[in-house]
Amino acid sequence: MKTKQNILWSMMALVILFSVAACQPKNSDSDSKEIAEDQNEGKFKNTSLENDSEFAVEAAEGSMLEVQLGRLAMEKGTSDLVKQFAQQMITDHSKASEELMALAGSKNITLPTSLSDKKQKKYDDLVEKSKEDFDESYIEFMVKDHKDDIDKFKKEAENGKDGQLKSWAAGKISTLEHHLQMAKDAEDVVKKKNN
Repeated sequence: MKTKQNILWSMMALVILFSVAACQPKNSDSDSKEIAEDQNEGKFKNTSLENDSEFAVEAAEGSMLEVQLGRLAMEKGTSDLVKQFAQQMITDHSKASEELMALAGSKNITLPTSLSDKKQKKYDDLVEKSKEDFDESYIEFMVKDHKDDIDKFKKEAENGKDGQLKSWAAGKISTLEHHLQMAKDAEDVVKKKNN
């Protein structure tokens, strides 16, 4: 009887311990992108997949941010053009994320499951924008972000070591360039409207 009580008390203590741990605020140690990078570094350090896995992590997080910001723009955006652009981001980047997850899974590459602290801050900054300021801020970020993405994808397409990731990146460049042009067109309209 005493053994059952000891086991019961031990189980209750563990439940309390895990409950308290779960309620603790997250710190930078729980940054999903950092965790993925650390896991990949352990698996691929000094191998041909080292840089490819870094690209995959960046691309996955970038698509995740594009989808989340697209959803935000569908809620907060005031311009029909901005909302059309946002819907295109949701559609295209959701598809790209699914493809990348499957490809990364086949290569045992760990991808982030949530935004890094840095990307979350960008999302939070846009959440705080007023409806009047949102469209212009969102589109300006989309122009800058797609320029950066195009550079990263071209670098992977030219220098990647893994043939499948290299091919996947090359296949996305024209879509990213199309997104950039759409964002620039929307930026022109939004800026004229706000001036």
